[in-house]
Amino acid sequence: MKESKQRIIFDEWISDHRGLLFKVIRAYARHRADEEDLFQDICFQLYRSIPNFQGKSAVSTWMYRIALNTAIKWSTKERKHVDGHQDIEKAYHLLEAKADIQDEKLKWLYQQIQKLDEVDRSLSLLLLEGYSYREMAEILGISESNIGVKIHRIKKQLVSNAKSYDYGT
Repeated sequence: MKESKQRIIFDEWISDHRGLLFKVIRAYARHRADEEDLFQDICFQLYRSIPNFQGKSAVSTWMYRIALNTAIKWSTKERKHVDGHQDIEKAYHLLEAKADIQDEKLKWLYQQIQKLDEVDRSLSLLLLEGYSYREMAEILGISESNIGVKIHRIKKQLVSNAKSYDYGT
């Protein structure tokens, strides 16, 4: 594949599916700088994967698989370096401009999703995006029945956590 064609495809995919990338990034990265690093890593992997795309699944499904796999690898790598990052991360709010106030419920949901392990975090994002169990199984490489069990447990955990949370209402 010519690089010019690969670039056109990449630009189109990013333009059409930017939102799904940021959902994954938001679930795995805790700070603005981490979000930017993860976005670059995902884009790099997406660009490299274009020649391997065979059209057997939807572009969004392919992108989700790459984004989730990249985020999981990135998260594992970052966890090894947490001790060295803690001091700067505590002061990061001093460097960051105040963001617009977000919906507290949505903010809480993303905080809860960040606490989940990689597979459950990925499932949560795919569920919120409206993917079927079959599509989730294809993306994550686990059985549909396992998807159902995991989603049931995630929902149960979220409901339990929500009962003890005050949304500021």
